[in-house]
Amino acid sequence: MIVIRSDEEIETIGKAGRILAETLEKLKSHVKAGVRTKELDKIAREEIIKRNGYPAFKGYKGFPGNICTSINETVVHGIPSDKKLKNGDIISIDVGVKFRDYFADAAVTVGVGKIGDAAKKLLEVTEKALYIGIENAMPGRRLSDISASIQAFVESNGFSVVRAFVGHGIGTTIHEEPEIPNFGKPGTGPRLEPGMVLAIEPMVNAGTFEVEILEDGWTTVTKDRRLSAHFEHTIAITIDGAEILTQN
Repeated sequence: MIVIRSDEEIETIGKAGRILAETLEKLKSHVKAGVRTKELDKIAREEIIKRNGYPAFKGYKGFPGNICTSINETVVHGIPSDKKLKNGDIISIDVGVKFRDYFADAAVTVGVGKIGDAAKKLLEVTEKALYIGIENAMPGRRLSDISASIQAFVESNGFSVVRAFVGHGIGTTIHEEPEIPNFGKPGTGPRLEPGMVLAIEPMVNAGTFEVEILEDGWTTVTKDRRLSAHFEHTIAITIDGAEILTQN
């Protein structure tokens, strides 16, 4: 069942989203060569807690980090560690925030120092795909219109969308109905209604869409070990279209 949220609930999710957006901006300013991903994890926790939020990923199904830090060929769920960032890397930072029993979720991929043209294009296309999906999150349209628009744009640029992981509803838990694939045929699935709150998150690979989960049970990498990027926003469907809840 897809929950229709009240204006008051959406306002609270928006407060979680603002905490998240401010935290992501802080993290982006610390992304540089030589920084360990566990340092980013520590900064994220401090920034979220000082704003009266809580890191939603910490302990979720046993996840050990406060955030996910996924470098280069890591698609999602990278565990913060002693690994140092290097010039030319790309890193996806995925953050979840709980505030007054409501959740927000967002991700961004950034380059470390100067990155190559292929990596730059991958980031640009993935971020643009997110906003194309958001533009299609209009009341009266179908859920798959979001999915199909993302897939069409990504594949027209020579990249592939991950099938193994999808976007999701969000509210009083971090993952709720519906699932939001980044692929599919338009005009199918539930009709979008005001009050729906969705986390739209294209995960885009430079090569094959196939992925592998490593022995730690979390870290997910591209099967061909080529680069992957991930962008995400939490949005609310309104009568006028989508309102992004995870931006300043």
